[in-house]
Amino acid sequence: VQLVESGGGLVQPGGSLRLSCAASGFTFSSYAMSWYRQAPGKERELVATITSVAGITDYADSVKGRFTISRDNPKNTVYLQMNSLKPEDTAVYYCYANVRRRVWGQGTLVTVSS
Repeated sequence: VQLVESGGGLVQPGGSLRLSCAASGFTFSSYAMSWYRQAPGKERELVATITSVAGITDYADSVKGRFTISRDNPKNTVYLQMNSLKPEDTAVYYCYANVRRRVWGQGTLVTVSS
């Protein structure tokens, strides 16, 4: 079971980024997927979740209206579209799935700065 994130980088405040998480080693379409983030000196926090089949989404209050989680089951990939980025969105972003055990990706760094 493996999760591999990509798409992080440096962006100016107000800009956009799209993160991707490629999954392998399990039946992707059967599991909910989540994005977490961890800012320097802070605890890891849940950003967004999408259910397996119906694709129902849920977001942290801090990102509602700015971030969108989506999934492409045939491609075994989950995305996080991040718009109107703020400096406080700076963090390492992790993909997560509970596939009989907690599985984390290696993380991708997002830096929002002018």
